[in-house]
Amino acid sequence: MRVRTIGTGCRRIGEWLTRHAGWCLAISLTAHVLAVVTHPTEPLDLRVYHGAAPHVLSGGLYDFAVHTGPPIPLLPFTYPPFAALVFLPLSRLPWTATVVLWQAVSVAALLVIVACALRLLPARADGRGRARVLLWTAVGLWLEPVRHTLDQGQVNLLLGAVVLAGLASPWGAGRRGAGPEPGDAGGGASGAGASGAGESTRGAVWRGAAVGLAAAVKLTPAVGGLYLLATRQWRAALWAVVAGATATAVAWGVAPEESARYWSVLVTRTQRVGPLWSVRNQSLRGAVARLVGQDGAAVAPVWWTALALATGAAAWALWAAVRRGDRLGILVAVELYGLLVCPVSWSHHWIWCLPAMIWLAHGPLRRRPFARLALAVWALAAGARLVPLLIRAEDHLAHPSPYPALLAWPGCVYAVCALLTFLALAVGPAEGRARSGASGAGRPGERTGRPAQEAQGAPPSRR
Repeated sequence: MRVRTIGTGCRRIGEWLTRHAGWCLAISLTAHVLAVVTHPTEPLDLRVYHGAAPHVLSGGLYDFAVHTGPPIPLLPFTYPPFAALVFLPLSRLPWTATVVLWQAVSVAALLVIVACALRLLPARADGRGRARVLLWTAVGLWLEPVRHTLDQGQVNLLLGAVVLAGLASPWGAGRRGAGPEPGDAGGGASGAGASGAGESTRGAVWRGAAVGLAAAVKLTPAVGGLYLLATRQWRAALWAVVAGATATAVAWGVAPEESARYWSVLVTRTQRVGPLWSVRNQSLRGAVARLVGQDGAAVAPVWWTALALATGAAAWALWAAVRRGDRLGILVAVELYGLLVCPVSWSHHWIWCLPAMIWLAHGPLRRRPFARLALAVWALAAGARLVPLLIRAEDHLAHPSPYPALLAWPGCVYAVCALLTFLALAVGPAEGRARSGASGAGRPGERTGRPAQEAQGAPPSRR
């Protein structure tokens, strides 16, 4: 009886939130603006973008740095030269205008990320799609990686929006495989099993260019190319390479010396970014450095073992998501894997926790125990702002060696969340249609490779 009462209460709360989703977002945005006005932060990364960009034309791009404090006393420009060209218009604006504009565009990018992540899920005929977008945007504003991105003036939200807008594009609908039908709210990114031969040229260019250009600004979005390969979007993957190479070539033509310096020397110098051992670094490499030691001989074998296990878990999750035709699941798997294996993944890089939480809450396996566990741990870790608490404790230590275990173990929190998400992705029915009535996974025609319209009795769309 008590469980039934709790369930009824949760449903009523959910229905109330759905009816008042617009007000929830308005309240969240108002609280965000008040927080920014009453407790302003210094967006140091934006300061670097703003100050370094002109040096791509005059020289000394990678000699520019903003003076801060320990453990990172200097913040240099660490992105490819093409990024400086993208940021160049910002340097023409007054600083206050730059901050206001960046905040506004970043919040809009958050809305795009949520809308596109939901678009990659199978369509649900419950009429709550718009409410989900508004509610998840309202919640997303207060997740730690998003707050950190906004506070630092980081570019993560903008690049995430570009990648997701490309992959969820409705262009190219009606091609062979698991692509969406016209009007399908699931979006236009190719589903698992999509045939490259039937892929729309316009859609392939847009999806590939989104990934390639984002990777030309900051290398980490290049992991989105794994999504294109996993969903067999060969033309889009090729266009990603073309777009990234073209952008890099343009930057090379504008700033040849800076480009040569970056690509031949600086691209592999991760120590320029900051200390790997800091709890700010939530990558697998950072977790190992804190748990085992920063420079000890035991680091290498533990690191390679952890990398092999994480790769196996990610591959298992990706394979299961591909088998189900689970497009958001595929994207979440590759993005979280990229964050894990990258040498440096600051906590603000983990904005992909939001699409992961959306999948865990609304995906085809949302009723599975592992999905509910992973969602709860993500909500606790990102919602309770655990990492900033650990950062404040770490900053009172003078280059900790060995790193205190009481900080090291909780400092693995995002890596643990990623591994739990891999488990939630992997443990479930191999074919989404097996539970399509309960979860909405899968689409007609997905298994045979026939267009969905043909499976539904409608004539197949012409290519």
